[in-house]
Amino acid sequence: MHYFDHCASTPPLEDVIRTMAEVMAKHYANPSSLHRGGQEAKHILERARAVVASLFPGTAAEEWLFTSGGTESNNMAILGAARSLAKKGKHLVTTAIEHPSVYDTVRGLEREGWTASYVPADETGIVSAEAVEAALTDETALVSVMHVNNEVGSIQPIAEIGARLKRRGNIAFHVDGVQSVGKVPVDLAGSRVDLFSAAAHKLGGPRGVGLLYVRQDLQLGHVYGGGSQERGLRPGTENVPAIVAAAKAFRLAVERQPERAARMYALRAKLLAGIASIPELVPNGSPDLGAGGGAAPNIVNFSYPGMRPEVIVHMLEKHGILASTKSACSSKSDEPSRVLLAMGLSRERASSGVRVSFGDEHGDAEVARLCEMLEKVVQKLKPLERKGD
Repeated sequence: MHYFDHCASTPPLEDVIRTMAEVMAKHYANPSSLHRGGQEAKHILERARAVVASLFPGTAAEEWLFTSGGTESNNMAILGAARSLAKKGKHLVTTAIEHPSVYDTVRGLEREGWTASYVPADETGIVSAEAVEAALTDETALVSVMHVNNEVGSIQPIAEIGARLKRRGNIAFHVDGVQSVGKVPVDLAGSRVDLFSAAAHKLGGPRGVGLLYVRQDLQLGHVYGGGSQERGLRPGTENVPAIVAAAKAFRLAVERQPERAARMYALRAKLLAGIASIPELVPNGSPDLGAGGGAAPNIVNFSYPGMRPEVIVHMLEKHGILASTKSACSSKSDEPSRVLLAMGLSRERASSGVRVSFGDEHGDAEVARLCEMLEKVVQKLKPLERKGD
């Protein structure tokens, strides 16, 4: 099988598995315990936190929280900021292409009396900084914009957005970086980011561990009740083995990012060329093929208008190719992709999107195989096309 669904989850790295097993065997004490075993566990927990901080210049170890994943980090950031900043105003700005863990959380706040503006994207999946600034009001307390879109791979101009928010003053800026760490450069200090979310299983780490950066002078309201762990914001006994393994995965991902990006941009170009040779398929998202453009290196999204995407995915699976449709969190829905609709694409095109996402195990041979199988699948499915669905 060729696994092309790295945006959903990645195979854990061998070094990460080994590290997690070693820590699990040796450091099983509760890091909140006062005895030696507990303090040893606490020490390696804080060492993992320091490793994470070192990967993002300008941040301090105490500004990083460990969570259960990207969804929890996004929820904590948005709900916590909303609760602490409500006195300033009860207006949020986000985009129409956010992951459900952001989009649905903002919708939930609207039901609690907040107002929200959802900035659309252009046809390449990019939201302009000007449009974000235009959505601000005197009541805006928080802006949440993802760094890399999880469906089409579009890179949002977070540095420019952060600069505009800085000029406006006193507006918190949250960035969902779940799909960006290890794929594109991340500069939190330079982008003036106040809150940042990431997840270990998107880059070779264990599931169940996420990161949340909270700028030191920003106070979050409490989402959970319980103990004092993670500055009291995420109570509960920390999963020390998984956290230490996650810190290693983040370190390896950031260190290898430049080389990985160069290699994956070449694979992306090869796949897009293969898609262009199949008239029935239409690429979605930015056409940029290199670093510094509008697209992440590891994601390609395309549509087969008139064909249900799950049919394509299951046909590819029969040929040993594992791909996906929308985000894994939304894949069971029969609705058209909200992201593709927000980009101004037709309902027919938004109803037939397929996502391919690369990993370190992929090379020219694997992408050539994917292109070959796409051609075969399309030829088999052509008689089944349903235009105007």
